[in-house]
Amino acid sequence: MKKGTEITGKIEYTDFPNKGSLFADGEKVTIKGTIAGQTVRGVINKGRKGRYEARLLEVIEKSDIETNEPMCPHFGICGGCFYQTLSYENQLAIKAGHVKKLLDAVIKEDYVFEKPVGSPIDREYRNKMEFTFGNEYKDGPVCLGLHRKGSFYDIVPVHECKLVNEDIREILVATEEFAKHSGFTFYHKMTKEGYFRHLLVRRSFMGGILIDIITTSGPGPDLNEFKKKMLGLKCASRIKGILNTVNNSIADVVRDEGTTILYGEDFITEKLLGLDFKISPFSFFQTNSKGAEVLYEKVREFAGHEGDGAVIYDLYSGTGTIGQMMAPVAKSVVGIEIIEEAVEAAKENALQNGLSNCTFIAGDVLKMLDEVEVKPDFIILDPPREGIHPKALPKILSYGVEKMIYISCKPTSLANDLVTIQEAGYRVDRVCCVDMFCYSTHVETVVLLTKVHK
Repeated sequence: MKKGTEITGKIEYTDFPNKGSLFADGEKVTIKGTIAGQTVRGVINKGRKGRYEARLLEVIEKSDIETNEPMCPHFGICGGCFYQTLSYENQLAIKAGHVKKLLDAVIKEDYVFEKPVGSPIDREYRNKMEFTFGNEYKDGPVCLGLHRKGSFYDIVPVHECKLVNEDIREILVATEEFAKHSGFTFYHKMTKEGYFRHLLVRRSFMGGILIDIITTSGPGPDLNEFKKKMLGLKCASRIKGILNTVNNSIADVVRDEGTTILYGEDFITEKLLGLDFKISPFSFFQTNSKGAEVLYEKVREFAGHEGDGAVIYDLYSGTGTIGQMMAPVAKSVVGIEIIEEAVEAAKENALQNGLSNCTFIAGDVLKMLDEVEVKPDFIILDPPREGIHPKALPKILSYGVEKMIYISCKPTSLANDLVTIQEAGYRVDRVCCVDMFCYSTHVETVVLLTKVHK
């Protein structure tokens, strides 16, 4: 089949995250953004004999498991919430199936794959959102929202997004209005000119909101007017802080090159499993607070009594949530995290929670492991999406601890790391998927690893 050839067929099965496979003219074709059982039309965009990929043109017929009507008017236009047409039970089954298929390919011994655990809430669960300034079409007026599905440039206003609380939706609309009436435009990726870049909103289930408008350092409107507009909103939650972060980077990312407090404080506080955690604008914190409690309960279950009286390493520790959950039974906890802002928050969190046996270190895990003198008895790993640095993993494994827990937000990275971990003499005992991202293709996976003594 040549590039540009149109094909039609039924999706036989899918792989993580949503790559469907069908057969056309006797050849296997992979199409992203599909669900098993759908009849689709696509166009070949790359490949050679035996390895073809196609771009989805349309879903001709739904799958039998698509029994739900989309809950959001932005479905299919915005790039998020892919599984809105599925029941939550089917979402969990598909995600767990994808993970198990990846792990079965690399785990050579028997292991326990537990029933997936869902989020306690599946709507308005996100405690953090990053919105982007742009336009819906070329030369259109400034708007604020999320990227259009399949587009790097076009922005979709998502005023009725169901993943966030009503307060965040009101802040989104009001910020877009402020930008439209300011006389200033958004930052253009092509010309590298403009003022407005992103809006970051964090909300605590304890009732606090943090608003951060990210702009360039160039000429802009009076942000005191923005502050007044935000404080004039009738939000159910209290606005704890309004910030302005400068970002002059040419990359389309939210980057902190200096933050000014326009009002209040530069953090909010969240409570998880009885502990308080300070959350700053750019520190890592699970985006589903209620789901995070379920995740951490599973981690504590997997740990059992292994942490009792032990020196615990909490690697890639973020704001120190996992380590502090384990601290009451541990001899000591050592957390390592590369984001300094998160480490400072972790230290304050430990102090606020009355935990004197926690030490948090700012730096790259690869380098910091050489500087920590106390050796671990138990290790918890919660690396970023790309997994553990290939040079850091052998250092971690060289400690030879009896048990480790690996928490992964990307199963393909987890599968890659498990190859090295097993070669180093560890076996996979238990695996459980914990869903934190309802309606999306993402899922957290918790793995219990045990040292094998021959």
